[in-house]
Amino acid sequence: MDDLNWMQIVSALALVMFIVILFPATLDKLKNSPQGTSQEWMSFFFPIIVVFLFITLLVALV
Repeated sequence: MDDLNWMQIVSALALVMFIVILFPATLDKLKNSPQGTSQEWMSFFFPIIVVFLFITLLVALV
């Protein structure tokens, strides 16, 4: 196994720091976020499905 250099140690510390800082905020956002209606979910999924079908078509044409 390779020895850890200073860049890997700093990267690991930054990752841990991001997790420690962002995890409580993420939990708060999940608990207090509004629930989407079925109309809102359809308006979210429709463009995703259209893009997926378009990419599938492009791949099939190759």
